[in-house]
Amino acid sequence: MNYHWDWMFFFQETDDGLKYYDWILSGLGWTTFVSLASLAVALILGSALGVMRTTPGRWLVGFGDAYVDLFRNVPLIVQLFMWFFVVPELVPESIGIWMKQDLPYFVTAIVGLGLYTAARIAEQVKAGINSLSRGQRFAGLALGFTEWQTYRYVRLPMAYRIVLPALTSEAMNIFKNSAVTYAVGILELYFQYKQIIEKTSQVLEITIVVTLAYFILAFVMNRILAFVEARTRVPGLIVGQKGGKGS
Repeated sequence: MNYHWDWMFFFQETDDGLKYYDWILSGLGWTTFVSLASLAVALILGSALGVMRTTPGRWLVGFGDAYVDLFRNVPLIVQLFMWFFVVPELVPESIGIWMKQDLPYFVTAIVGLGLYTAARIAEQVKAGINSLSRGQRFAGLALGFTEWQTYRYVRLPMAYRIVLPALTSEAMNIFKNSAVTYAVGILELYFQYKQIIEKTSQVLEITIVVTLAYFILAFVMNRILAFVEARTRVPGLIVGQKGGKGS
């Protein structure tokens, strides 16, 4: 099979007057925006759920466990369809119409992806908190902190340092999972990939470019969080690190 390579097709004009590389850049921008916004939602909600699942309150633990079980065991694409096509029909008509407009469309995608990822982050935060010595909690209470203050000032800062490598993986995964939003019409990178394939016959070129784009996004996120991990690491806290328990 003789394949005709043509890298210059990216500079050809499309039906809307743009170039094909404009479609790629637009998709790259929306992928980055949706992924980072979803990550912010996931970190805030996932941290709250992780804390709830380690508190003495049984109803808080029950709610957190139910959330994680529900959102981790339902495929992401099904959840997105629920948010896009089912929820607008269940809420008041004015809100449903608003959710179907362009900007709220992206907001809905961010919420759907963020809530899904929050369940995974909740597991990591819970594991980090449970790995800490119980003495840290008692020390905080002895200093006069409330239960929630011990989380804020004592337990969570240490727990985040322990689970940061796992959070790095979740941050990288969210860029890959954002590709699923193309199924509900979000004009992200994978959507543009599919659209360009339908318009041209240069499958290999566009596949290589999009693959590299996803790799670069995930790699940059990995390096940023690796830098944060190196700057916030507590010597002796993580097994196997230089100067730690594995030395």
